[in-house]
Amino acid sequence: MSGSTGGSISRRRFGGVLGGAALAAGLGASLSSCTAASAKPNILWLTCEDIGPELGCYGDSYADTPNLDKLATRSLRYTSAWSNAPVCAPARTTIISGCYPTSVGGENMRSVVKLPPSMKMYPTLLREAGYYTSNNSKKDYNLEEPVEVWNESSKKAHWRNRAPGQPFFSVFNFTITHESQIRTRPHKAIHDPAKAPLPPYHPDTPEVRLDWAQYYDNITTMDGQAAEVLAQLEEDGLAEDTIVFFYGDHGSGMPRSKRWPYSSGLHVAMLLHVPAKFRKLAPPEYESGGTSDRKIGFVDLAPTLVSLTGNKPPAWMQGRAFAGMAPAEPGKYQFGFRGRMDERYDCVRTCGDGRFVYLRQFMPHKIYGQHIAYMFETPTTQIWKKLYDEGKLKPPMTYFWETKPYEELYDLQADRWETKNLAQIPEHQEKLKELRTATIDWMKRVRDVGILPEYEMHERSKGSDPYDMARTEGKYPMERVLAAALAASDGYGTGSQPPVDLERLKDADSAVRYWTVMGILMRGEKSVAEHTAALRASLKDPAPNVRIAAAEALGCYGKGADVNSALETLLELAPMDKNGLYLSLASLGAIDAMGKRAKPALARIEALPTKQEGLEQRLTNYVPRLKDDIVANLKKA
Repeated sequence: MSGSTGGSISRRRFGGVLGGAALAAGLGASLSSCTAASAKPNILWLTCEDIGPELGCYGDSYADTPNLDKLATRSLRYTSAWSNAPVCAPARTTIISGCYPTSVGGENMRSVVKLPPSMKMYPTLLREAGYYTSNNSKKDYNLEEPVEVWNESSKKAHWRNRAPGQPFFSVFNFTITHESQIRTRPHKAIHDPAKAPLPPYHPDTPEVRLDWAQYYDNITTMDGQAAEVLAQLEEDGLAEDTIVFFYGDHGSGMPRSKRWPYSSGLHVAMLLHVPAKFRKLAPPEYESGGTSDRKIGFVDLAPTLVSLTGNKPPAWMQGRAFAGMAPAEPGKYQFGFRGRMDERYDCVRTCGDGRFVYLRQFMPHKIYGQHIAYMFETPTTQIWKKLYDEGKLKPPMTYFWETKPYEELYDLQADRWETKNLAQIPEHQEKLKELRTATIDWMKRVRDVGILPEYEMHERSKGSDPYDMARTEGKYPMERVLAAALAASDGYGTGSQPPVDLERLKDADSAVRYWTVMGILMRGEKSVAEHTAALRASLKDPAPNVRIAAAEALGCYGKGADVNSALETLLELAPMDKNGLYLSLASLGAIDAMGKRAKPALARIEALPTKQEGLEQRLTNYVPRLKDDIVANLKKA
C-alpha cells in the first residue's frame, strides 16, 4: 500500500502545466531561483479536504501515509492545530481574511458578504510583496472576491507559470478526501473495514465500517498526490528555497466530525517544513522531525504568510503569526464556531485550551443531527439515524439525534472522542467558568455578528459590510444582544432555567427582542402557555425574525387559533421569491419544527416558490431541499 496509488492521479491533474511556454518559463524560473530565494522564500501549501490528523506521523496505526510521514521527519508537526470552523467555506473564509468569520459575517455555510474596504485578502498582500500567487484550485469563500486576488486560480495554476526569478506562493488542494468521496461507489478497497477504528458514538455496522475504511483509503491516495507535487519541487531544484505547509481544511468528513465544532471537527494535521537557508524564519521551537503544542488556528495562517515575506501583519488581522520575521506570542486559547449549515440554522461557539474543549450552545433546543440533505447522502448517517429511530442504540450513540445541553466541557486527555460532558461535574466548575469567560470575551472582542439572525445581519449591513456595521454607532448594540442570547439558552437541559426577562421585549433593538422570544420557545410548553399574550404581540413585531420566532413558539406549543395564526405568519414569510433566502429558510425551519401540527398547510407548503432572482448559484439548493424534507415528513405524519 504505497503512496504510488495517487501519483498517476496527480500527474494527470497537474501535468497540464508542463508543456510549451509554461515549461520554458518554469525552467527559466528554476535557473534563477537561487537569486530570488536568497531574498524571499517560496511558499508551498499542500492542502486537502475533510480530514483530521489521521496520518501515520500523528500516531494513527490504521493510516497508510508514507509520503506525508516522510515530510514530517523534516518538518515541525503541530499537535494542537484548529481549523476554527468545522466545514469548508467558513474555514476558507478564515484563512483568506485572517479574521474570524463571526467578525466579518461569513460564518454561515454558504453565504456571500463583503469585506471592508480597509481589508485585503492575503494573496493580494503577497502580490504586493512581489510574489506570484497560484491556487490549484478551490476557493469557496463566504466573501465577495475582489478582482485579481490571485495571479492564477484554476486547475492549471502552478508556480511554473511565474516570471523568471519571481518568488512564489502556490496552493495545491486535493479533493479526493472530500466527504463526497467517502460514499462514492464502486470503490477499490485498500484498508480492511474490519480493522477500521470506530469512534464510540458511531454504531458498529458494515456501512459505518466501509465508510471509515474508504475515508482512510482516500487519505492514502491523497498522500500519493502530495508526493507528486513535492517531486515536482525537487525536479525544479526549488526544494531548498521553499517553505512547505501541509494541512487539512477541517476534521473528517464523517458525520459528527464535519460540521460540528468539537475537537473532532476542528482538529487538523499541520506540518511546517522550513529549509536550512530560511531557518531564521522558522518558529522559535522549530526542529526537523519535532513537535509543537502551540495552539494555532486557521486565523493565524494569513498573518504568518505576511510575516514570512518579511512584513508585519496588518493590525486588522485577528490571528497571530507563528513564524517569519514578526512572530507573535502564542495565544492561550483556540476558538471555533458553527452557524447555519446549508439549510439548517444553528449557533455554537467553542473554546479550547489544548486539553479541555468548551462548547456554548445558543440553540440547544435543536438536535445535533438536524436533517441536512447533503450529510444524509453518507451511508453512515442513514444507518445511524435508522438505528436510533428503531430504538436500537444506547448512549453515547444516541446523543447526536437529541437536543443539546447549553454547555459542554470535555477533557481530551481522558475522553478523546468527547462523549463525557463534564459541565455539571462539581470538580470541573473552575475550568468551565474559565473557558466560558474566554469564549464570551472573544465574542465581544471580535464583535461577533453571528448572533444576529442572518437576515438581520444583511439588512443592517446594507451600504456597508458586516464588520464595519458592527463597529458603527447605533447599528449593533453587541453587548445587549449577546446578553439576551446567553439568557435565552441559559440552563437549557438542566431543569432549572431562569425566568425570561420580558422587559427585553420592549428593547429598541430587534435582535434583543428576537432572543427574548427564543428564550420563551426554548423553555417549552409551560413557558409558551405562561407568555402567550407576549407571543401574540410578537407576531406583529416589525422585525420578521421576531415574528418567525414567536410563530415557532406558538406553532409548536400553542393551542387552537394560536397555532393557526402562527402557521399563517410562517406561510406569509416563507415564499423565497418575495422574502429572500434567509427569511425563507428561517420560516421553513419553524414550520418543520411544528411537525404534524403543520399538516393542514401541506398543499400550501408544496406550492411555495423556491427561487429568488439573482441569487448566487451555490445558494439555490437550500430552500428546495428543506421544503422537500418538510413535505416528505408531513406526508408520513
